Amino acid sequence: MNNINNEINPASDELCNFIVDKLGISKTALELGVKRSSINNAPLPIVMWSYGLITISQLKLILLWLNNN
Repeated sequence: MNNINNEINPASDELCNFIVDKLGISKTALELGVKRSSINNAPLPIVMWSYGLITISQLKLILLWLNNN
């Protein structure tokens, strides 16, 4: 499926659950990341890292999770 507008797909519920449940990130931080991701049309993990909401180690874990799921 082509994304004609070059918009980033929103984060899945599974990814959001992983970020909160497995990494221990607060729901408030996740909500901010989701909002900024939508505004910036950028991937949620990169936005969360760039805003200091997750560490580089947590970013790596998220990217590994995404690669495996």
